[in-house]
Parts: sequence; C-alpha cells; structure tokens
Amino acid sequence: MNWEQLLSLKRYGDTGKRLRKEQNETRLGFEVDYDRIIFSSAFRSLQDKTQVFPMPIAVGSQKNFVHTRLTHSMEVSVVGRSLGRIAGQQVLAKYPFLSEVHGHHFNDFGAIVAAAALAHDIGNPPFGHSGEKAIGNYFKQGKGKFYEDVLAAEEYQDLIDFEGNANGFKLLTESREGVPGGLRLSYATLGAFIKYPKASLPKKPSRNIADKKFGFFQSEKEFFNELVGEIGLLPNPAHPKTGFLRHPLTYLVEAADDICYTIIDFEDGINLGLIPEEYALEYLINLVKDNINTKKYNAMTTSSDRLSYLRALAISTLIGDAVDVFVNNEEKILNGEFDASLLDKGKYTAQVDDIIKLSVENIYQSTEVVDKELAGYRIISDLLDMYTTALINVKEGEDTNYDRLLNKSLPENYRNTDVPIYKILLDTSCFVASLSDSAAVHIHDKLTGRKV
Repeated sequence: MNWEQLLSLKRYGDTGKRLRKEQNETRLGFEVDYDRIIFSSAFRSLQDKTQVFPMPIAVGSQKNFVHTRLTHSMEVSVVGRSLGRIAGQQVLAKYPFLSEVHGHHFNDFGAIVAAAALAHDIGNPPFGHSGEKAIGNYFKQGKGKFYEDVLAAEEYQDLIDFEGNANGFKLLTESREGVPGGLRLSYATLGAFIKYPKASLPKKPSRNIADKKFGFFQSEKEFFNELVGEIGLLPNPAHPKTGFLRHPLTYLVEAADDICYTIIDFEDGINLGLIPEEYALEYLINLVKDNINTKKYNAMTTSSDRLSYLRALAISTLIGDAVDVFVNNEEKILNGEFDASLLDKGKYTAQVDDIIKLSVENIYQSTEVVDKELAGYRIISDLLDMYTTALINVKEGEDTNYDRLLNKSLPENYRNTDVPIYKILLDTSCFVASLSDSAAVHIHDKLTGRKV
C-alpha cells in the first residue's frame, strides 16, 4: 500500500481526481466528511442509543451521567484526531514528498481519523451490542431461520451475524433516490472507517484482526470493491478473493475507540458506584505511574478531581503509546504484516487488561446492563417478526389488512416489496437497527397494544 492512494480525496461519482494541492484550506475535503457525518440523522440518533447503560442512573446529585453512543463517538473522535495528527507528523517526516509534492499536512491525518472515528458506531442497533446479537439470533434461531433455504449462503450469513460495522458502511454509502452515494465521504475516510474489510463469509478465516468480523453486506459489495481498489488495499493472503488488509489509519480509529471505552466506561462505572473508588484509583495509577505528577495529584482535595486528572492522564498515556506502536510498525502495516491492534502491542497491555477485566465483572455484567439486554432481545425480535412477516406477505400476495396497515407505519423507503427477499430482510433489519432505544420501545408498545 502507498500513502498517495490511501489519502484519496475521491468521492462517489467523481470522474476525475481531487488533488490535495487544489483544496480550499478553509473547507478541506476531509473536514467536510466530519461535517456531513455530524449533521446526518443517523448520527443524531446516537444521542438515544445505549453505550453501556440504558439511561442515567441517579447515584447522588452529581453522579448521574453516563455516556450514550453519541457522547462516546464524539470523545473517540477527539482522541482519534490527536492520534492522527501526531502520527501524521511522523509519516510526513518519513515521506516528505507527501507534503512537498502532494500538499498534505499532518492535520489531514487527524481529520481523516476524526471523521472515521466519529462514524465508527453509526450503524449500531439500539440496546448496545446485544442489539446486534438480537438481530442475528432472530434469523439464526428464531422465526427468521425459515429464510435460510431461500437465500445465498453469504446473504444468510449477513443476517445471522448482523454487524454494526457493515450497517455503518451501508448507511454512509448507500444510494437512495435523489441521493447518490449516501453521504459521499472521501474514499480515505471510508477506508479508515472499515475495521474489517471482508465479507461475512468466510467467517474468521485467520487470526488477523482484520478478519475478526466483517465490514460490508452483500448489497454493498460492488461499491466496496471499487473503494478498496481505488485506495489500494492489499488482498488478504488468507482469503484473497473475499477480503483485504486494513487501511493503516484504521488502526488509529480502533485505538481511539479502545482507549475511550476502556477508560470512559470504567469512569462511568465508578460514577455509578459499581466500581469501588479505591480500586479505580489504584488501577488508573498503575497505568499512569510513569507520567503522574505526584505533587499535583496529592494537592487535589476531591475524589472527582483526582479521577478526572487520572482519566485525562490515562488517555494521554495511551495515545502516546499507540502512536509509538503505529510509527514503529508503519512499514509492516503498509505491507500487511501487522495483524493486531495497537493497544495489544503496547507497553500498557497488562494494565489495560486489568481495567477491562474489572469492568466486565462490575459493569458489563451488572443488573442494569443485563436487564437492558434482556428487554432489547425481546423488543428487537418482536419488531423484526412483525415487519418481515408483513412485508413478505405483501410480496407474495398473501397480505392481510393488518399487514398493509403495518407496512404503512414504516418509513416510505422501507416499504418496497418489489425487490429480492434478501433486500427486504436486510433493509428491515437495518430499519430496526436505525431506531433509538426510546423509539424501539415506543413502537413496540404501540404494535403490541400496550400504548394506543
């Protein structure tokens, strides 16, 4: 891979190249990507989608805030911008022709990573990661299993392993009537966004981190292939016909997400009283002990101030470590020889693992989180069953008045039944995934007669 291609400013529908030297510095193309994402309806819906906890839980007057998908995404974007800018300085120093000939600045790297990081959760269903599992479970073990025999293997795999990353790619790139190319983001940003540049099959064909999940549905296969060809991603040696190796900046997007959910979810757990404060401070101090200003820390009189200081220092420490790993392995990454996340190869892997282990035990398996996931499974399964049944009945000419009424309750762009069954099932899954937590509960209550 080479940086000239990887930093492509091309957008869907372009017939010629967009040259970096000709960009308006007050409205740089990579920054336009960020703006388009943040003003999109899909991004705005993240304000009411669960990150870990379903809603703020009062544990004292000053400790009732928890992160949503939106606040999490914005924080990941901020961390991603720093990672990109610092790494960009090192890349440009190594390859000066990128700036001297092509006009790239280190801020370009920051803008690309920030935009991709902002969108990294845009395709996630309501009710946290259990939402993905609930959609997949409906088609794998629920009533949706009926469709296995009428779908191609790859199409059915898209559904039973429904993936928020692939749905995000669909949301960002899908053409609709009058809206060709979706948000029409730059190919560099789209490339950095794709954490898993492969189809749903084969499933986990290697231990390379690019094969952990999948990054596009069969419905987006044609554009995906155009994109990876334009930016020059390398075919994955484990399965060169169906997958590719990552865009280098994807590693920075992933690191930003890893840093934020490790530290910020931990902080939420502390604020909600799920993790004892003395444990929390000890674990964070273990992470930042090489960088902590002991005099400054000891001068703080409140636990909230000490926690804020350690959180900021922990994020800064992990940013520096991730950039070091990226820069030291830049050639391996370009050649497709780096197969792990940056944090997994960093100096603080043991400390991060300790924090995550405590979070799993005290936060992710807490009563509030488990109750939310249980409710999410039922709501998502019911909605999928009602809508897919009605749509398929209409397609096959066996619809009842109830089916027709139910279809009218869908947004107009999800009502078309004159399409293959795969598209109906996938689009309905994507509609349910697009709902916020509150919207899913509200629609479920109406359709089950709990609310008129």
